[in-house]
Order: sequence, then C-alpha cells, then structure tokens
Amino acid sequence: MDDDSRLARWQRHTEVALLVASMIFLASYAVRVLGHGQLPEPVLDLCLALTFAAWAAFGVDYLVRWRLSGQRLGFVHRHPLDTVVLVLPLLRPLRIVKTYEAVQRRHGRPRLSLHARVISYAGMATVLLGFTGALAVYQHERGAPGATVRTFGDAVWWTCSTLATVGYGDVTPVTPRGRLVGVGVMAVGLGLLGTVTGTFASWLLQAFSREDDERPPGS
Repeated sequence: MDDDSRLARWQRHTEVALLVASMIFLASYAVRVLGHGQLPEPVLDLCLALTFAAWAAFGVDYLVRWRLSGQRLGFVHRHPLDTVVLVLPLLRPLRIVKTYEAVQRRHGRPRLSLHARVISYAGMATVLLGFTGALAVYQHERGAPGATVRTFGDAVWWTCSTLATVGYGDVTPVTPRGRLVGVGVMAVGLGLLGTVTGTFASWLLQAFSREDDERPPGS
C-alpha cells in the first residue's frame, strides 16, 4: 500500500473524530473564557485540560499526515492552513468547514454549486471566526487599564464591525495581544469579504452571459 492511499485512509478514519475535537476545543475554550470568575475552579481546570487534549489531537494528526505524506518540508508548504491552525488553534473553525465538505463528499450527498458553496462556507467561516475572535479579544481585554471591551457583548460588537471593515472606533483593543487578535480579524474580514464579493460578481456575470446566449438573434 503506497503512502497516498495510507494517507487517504487516515484522513477518512479521523475526519469525524477531528471534527468532534474541534467542537470540544471551541466549547471548552468558550466556557473557560465566559465562565471566568463565575464557575468553580475545578470546572475551569477541566475545560483547560479538554482544550489542551484537543490541541494535542490536532498535533498528532498533523504529525501522522506529515509522516505518511513522505513530503517532509513539502508538506508544510502544500498545507499552509493546517500548519497555521496547528500553531494558532483558535483558527481551527476553518478546519471544521473543510471537514464538513469532506463528509458531504464522502457520503455522496447533493452538493451546492461552486458559487453557492463558496458563499456558504465563507459565511460559516465568518460566524465561527467571529465568535472565536470575540472570545480571544475579550479574554485579553477584560480588566485591562483603559479597556473599552468590558463585556463579551462589547467584544462581539467590535468583532462584527471589524469583520465588516466598518470599524466605528467606539470599542478598540488596548492590550498588545488584543491588538494582535484585531490584526488577524481585520485580515480575515478583508479576505472573506473579497471572496464573497468576487464570487457573487462572478455568478452575476455568468447569469447575464447565459441570458445573452439564450436570447434569440436580433431581439
């Protein structure tokens, strides 16, 4: 059995487990951030343990796929999203979207058109990344001197305005880590907005082109 088939089998056998691990990671991180100062310390410690356990699962999966690929450094260059997600696990929701598509394809379920898939997955990624971005900035900003992000609602409002590239400026991060999260949210917002806008424009052009082709000559 060659390396490609072994790698494909590993990915098929682990995709659902990694999807569950991604959800556990996001849920445990959210509970730990939002329950800070409200939940008992043992519960917060359990959430932290689940977070690190899920992160370890991501690391094991990455190492196994790297080993089975036989590409060495080439694997890192050919799978940049996987590498970034391993270093910054808060971006793991992007892998949830990719795993969902793989499961749909594996079970032979009806798939949307290319344009609909791009818009749908971009929307899912926006919601998931917006939620994780709000959690991250709230974690680093709450209680900081001069902070304007005092509640999770403030963090959600800031994330929405940043992802939409509006940026009212009424709520802004003041800590170095909070601003670093802000840079990431800005980059994601620009990328997703450009993707959705470009895909929608392409769909309109194709629709108008089909109408012109179907129109009788001389009409």
